[in-house]
Amino acid sequence: MVCGEFWPSWYANGLGTARRSDVLNTVARTDPRIQEARVTDDEIVAYLVDGRVVSVPLAWSWRLSDATPAQRANFRLIGIGQGIHWPEIDEDISIEGMLHGMPARRLRSSGAASKARSAGSQASPRKRTQPAFKRAARG
Repeated sequence: MVCGEFWPSWYANGLGTARRSDVLNTVARTDPRIQEARVTDDEIVAYLVDGRVVSVPLAWSWRLSDATPAQRANFRLIGIGQGIHWPEIDEDISIEGMLHGMPARRLRSSGAASKARSAGSQASPRKRTQPAFKRAARG
């Protein structure tokens, strides 16, 4: 029998024990990977290499929701299929995020955030303040 046809190389040498590197080399890759993707008016659809089809609502990505159809159509796969990248709108969506239900959160604009901060920092007219401490004059 030739090693590698049925039995791993460590078995043929009579040891009957596996080295970690032998075991890791024989394990099939199980990470979800996108083979193809498409974007419709309502959803993002990912076709995985293992045959699964995953879709999420377009509303999960506020950037894609606000983008034009031409911008949505301009995308590329990231790496070996770990995600999808839209360069014109700087949006990335991972297959892990799609599978685990992690929609993108819309960031508050800096103007709205600064207004909220300044509104919260203004003292209420009813709020009492501590009187300033005065030192007694020494004589």
